[in-house]
Amino acid sequence: MNKVILMGRLTRDPEVRYSQGERSMAIARYTLAVDRRRRSGRGAEVGNDQTADFIPCVAFDRAGEFAEKYFHQGIKVVVSGRIQTGSYTNKDGQKVYTTEVIVEDQEFAESKNASSAPMGAPQSASHAPDRPAPASAAAATSDGFINIPDGVEDEGLPFN
Repeated sequence: MNKVILMGRLTRDPEVRYSQGERSMAIARYTLAVDRRRRSGRGAEVGNDQTADFIPCVAFDRAGEFAEKYFHQGIKVVVSGRIQTGSYTNKDGQKVYTTEVIVEDQEFAESKNASSAPMGAPQSASHAPDRPAPASAAAATSDGFINIPDGVEDEGLPFN
C-alpha cells in the first residue's frame, strides 16, 4: 500500500503550469514544510537541529487549479496521496533521483483567520485548551534558525 498523509505549511506559492494538448490540465507544484516530532533524549543531544522536513508535492487537474486559486506561502494544509519516485539525466549527464507526493486530496488545516494572523500570535481556535501549543522551530534551536536541507529553495523562509 502506498498512502501518505501530511500536514504542513507551504514554503512558497504553488508553481502552476498547464499541459499542452486537446484538454489542458493544471499541474501545481509546491513544497510542504512538515514539522518533525523530536524524540526526547538522543536527537536533541546529538545535534539533530532540523525540526522540519520539506516535502515536494504535485497536484493535477482540479486539485492543481484549487492550489493555484487558494494556496499561498505559509498556509497550513493537509494533503493525502501517494509517494512516487523517478529519475532523469540532467544536462551534465548525471542521473538525478526524485521523490514527490502525488496529491489525491488536499484541504485547509486551519481557519482563514488563523492563517492570516501573524506567526507566533496566539490562536485560540487552533489548539485544544488542554493541550499546549507546539514550540516554534525557531525556539527549538540555540541560534533561532532551522537547517534547510540541500535542494530546498529558502526564499521566504523561515515562516514559522
